[in-house]
Amino acid sequence: MIGGASWTWWIGFHLVVVALLAVDSILPGRRGQAKPSHWAAWLWTVCLAIAAALFAGWIALRQGHVQALQFFAGYAIETSLSIDNLFVFLILFQGFEIGAQRQHKALTWGVAGAIVLRAAFIAIGVTLLRRFAWITYVLGAFLLYAAWRLVRERSASQIIPAWIRRLQPAKGSLLPVILAVEFTDLIFAVDSIPAVLAISHDPFIVYTSNIAAVLGLRSLYFGLSGLLDRMRYLHYGLGALLAFVAFKMLTAHWVDLSITLSLAIIGSILAVCAIVSAIAGPKATSQ
Repeated sequence: MIGGASWTWWIGFHLVVVALLAVDSILPGRRGQAKPSHWAAWLWTVCLAIAAALFAGWIALRQGHVQALQFFAGYAIETSLSIDNLFVFLILFQGFEIGAQRQHKALTWGVAGAIVLRAAFIAIGVTLLRRFAWITYVLGAFLLYAAWRLVRERSASQIIPAWIRRLQPAKGSLLPVILAVEFTDLIFAVDSIPAVLAISHDPFIVYTSNIAAVLGLRSLYFGLSGLLDRMRYLHYGLGALLAFVAFKMLTAHWVDLSITLSLAIIGSILAVCAIVSAIAGPKATSQ
């Protein structure tokens, strides 16, 4: 056993991840395709969500429904917070003047690198929480700050370093773009991984839910690329989500929120955000 699961579970999960990455590298956006289609992106996003649901069902059978719900909650939180990454990716690609086909390749490599970086982050986070209980309060306070910062800035693009927002177009090489994608994903992982750690301290649950969400990031980007400007109140919803998980982390010793109630609150926050954004319509563009 390692990290709450046997070696065969870890190996099996990573074999599935490699297989999904291989398919993800060619769908949507096959060689010669001018622009990845939205329907293909949404279809693959749904397929990855179904795969995550099946994995949650397998966890329920082997480890129990509590661990399965923790996986699902971590997956929902990470997927929701990853939407902010999509705004940043859009800004980066516009700054680099990268077309749709090269965006596909950059995001494919970016997702692969994000898996490695997040694995290291989760290992460090779980180790600290196990050895130093007071780290819980530090992470909770940091999430509260992240929530306030997100609401104050009103845009994902404003909470990344200025030097990234001023990047110049790459001259033929995708390496600067991939590095920028990795760096910005790392910035957001500093917020999202502590949020998932508020749900579970089980390394296997935290890691697999995080990676399952990251796997769908590229296809979700192409599916939502034409709708991002309509999510004008997204930052308020994500700020509320971070504030909730911060509250859960800071009050864990006194307030015992069930995982079912946590899921209901998370779903309600995201639903309200989506409904209000849909009613308000797209953001007004400056002339």
